[in-house]
Amino acid sequence: MTTSDTTDKDRAYRRRLASKGHRQLVVDLPQEMIEKIDELKQRRGLRSRSQVLMELIERGRQPTQQIA
Repeated sequence: MTTSDTTDKDRAYRRRLASKGHRQLVVDLPQEMIEKIDELKQRRGLRSRSQVLMELIERGRQPTQQIA
């Protein structure tokens, strides 16, 4: 496979993501953080790290309940 083929495949992948309303994000994380994400992925039976991150972000967006 040539570099041009790889580039074309990457562009096609990004177009498919965009058609679903998604975008690709590359992050730089410490190995320990990636291991934690992988652990959560396995425990929750999720297919990808992205699903773990989306879950965590949604949980963080939920309003905190105040203790009366």
